[in-house]
Amino acid sequence: MSVGFVMLCHEALDRAGQVAAHWAAAGCPVVIHVDRRVPEADFRALVEQVSHLETVDFCTRHACDWGTWTLVAAAQSGAEALLARHPGLGHVCLVSGSCLPLRPVAELIDYLAARPETDFIESVTTRDVPWIKGGLDTERFTLRFPFSWRQRRRLFDAYVRLQRSLGYRRKIPQDIVPHMGSQWWCLTRRTLEAILNSPRRDIHDRYFSKVWIPDESYFQSMARLHSRRIESRSLTLSKFDHQGKPHVFYDDHLQLLRRSDCFLARKIWPRADQLYAAFLREAAPRRERAEPNPGKIDRVFARAVERRVRGRPGLLSAARFPDPGRDTVRSCAPYWVLEGYGDLFEGFTRWLHKATGAQVHGHLFSPARVEFAHRQPVFAGALSDSAALRDYNPESFLANLVWNTRGERQCFLHGPRDAQQIEGFLAADANARVSVISGAWAVPLFRSKRNFTALRRKAAELQKIESAHLARLRAGQMRASLRVWSMADFVEAPAEPLQALVEEIGARGGRRVRELPQMVDLTGFGQFLQSLKNEGMLPHLMGDFPAGEARPAAPAPRRAYVAR
Repeated sequence: MSVGFVMLCHEALDRAGQVAAHWAAAGCPVVIHVDRRVPEADFRALVEQVSHLETVDFCTRHACDWGTWTLVAAAQSGAEALLARHPGLGHVCLVSGSCLPLRPVAELIDYLAARPETDFIESVTTRDVPWIKGGLDTERFTLRFPFSWRQRRRLFDAYVRLQRSLGYRRKIPQDIVPHMGSQWWCLTRRTLEAILNSPRRDIHDRYFSKVWIPDESYFQSMARLHSRRIESRSLTLSKFDHQGKPHVFYDDHLQLLRRSDCFLARKIWPRADQLYAAFLREAAPRRERAEPNPGKIDRVFARAVERRVRGRPGLLSAARFPDPGRDTVRSCAPYWVLEGYGDLFEGFTRWLHKATGAQVHGHLFSPARVEFAHRQPVFAGALSDSAALRDYNPESFLANLVWNTRGERQCFLHGPRDAQQIEGFLAADANARVSVISGAWAVPLFRSKRNFTALRRKAAELQKIESAHLARLRAGQMRASLRVWSMADFVEAPAEPLQALVEEIGARGGRRVRELPQMVDLTGFGQFLQSLKNEGMLPHLMGDFPAGEARPAAPAPRRAYVAR
């Protein structure tokens, strides 16, 4: 009989009874502390469950509050009862009712027997503790905390502010250097008796009774006074998230827990039937004496914390939206925004789909409706072509479209006639590939037969919109990939930029594009621009188009080819 257990319980008492019976069957004594707030009927049911076990006892009950002295008092009561009733113990482990042994008890007994004078307790100074949450590090030892943070939050905060404003500081007993660590420890009988029987215990208890979260500092500090040898680590696997809340282990964590080689784990979901069945089935000790190594699974928890804090790129939910100051990727995959192409080329979306195999949409942000590929009224993920639904949250609409089609390449047309609410999203998204033929929006105006005065007003409006749009995309914080050609430069030699676009999106088979899309007839376009100038409007985004009959449309069969 070299190790005993003090178990602190407040819920799922039937599971606690199972674990206590498991330890008792291996010859280890157990003292159970049950929170005084637990209903009497539940307490009596636990007593009845373990009544046949001679080495399972109960100690004086305390009403326990998180972060208060009552948890230390409960551990003291359990330890005193255990040491008094079992004089042959070598070590005492403090565990919770939600702890579960991960290795055969015989292995733990042998492990501790080989280290008879070693105390296993995480114990580090406050300046070395990386897990403190809430801003109270050294202050938890220099201020008074008579109120429960969970039960009386406003009073707790007000009393802290009052002490800070008055400059109040408690005097730390001169023989104590505050240390912190996990509240689940395994101490030698010698060290534990020295703590409980210390002539200065009243002074120490009185001081720590007003420390915040003393169950993480009382035994951790006292062990430094009395221990001969401390291994500053816990034999219990206990993981916490970025908010300081414990991770809960479920049935699908079975293999993960086995890889840890730890002797115990906390916190186990009460209905994790597979975990309790697997680990409470006593097995023969392994030949290799593996050291507890929670570092083996730290990478998994680091990824979980990263995903919880940062989320997955492009996956939005009501619980987590991107942080504009931190997220550089707003979507889950690259996508292409093509501005001016649909105005300059006939059937451009069909041509690009044929050349690349990508999903090529029309104007997704058209004021009238969402122009999904093939004019679908509902697209992947039940996205509607309703402009009203899209405009309720256009950024989420675009992010969801890319997320719902991940694995495919998405392209869509855009221009100054479209809703512009997404330009901030595009500029900040490193996955956005924006290609602009500036000034191409004038081609539909040129080809229309509207009143010239109305055309002039519309041209001025669209140019103003595109100028602001390009300025936003070129801003210093822009993370999107941006390529801009003036319309004059693009029309002069369209083959090279079109080939580069196809290669970037990914041509089928990696072949060079041989057939280009049909460019609209631009005969007279230069004169149209000159007419706008004559009316006082300066169309500067198109580049230098001569006023004569330059750049006519290609002759029949109205196709352009790229040489091999």
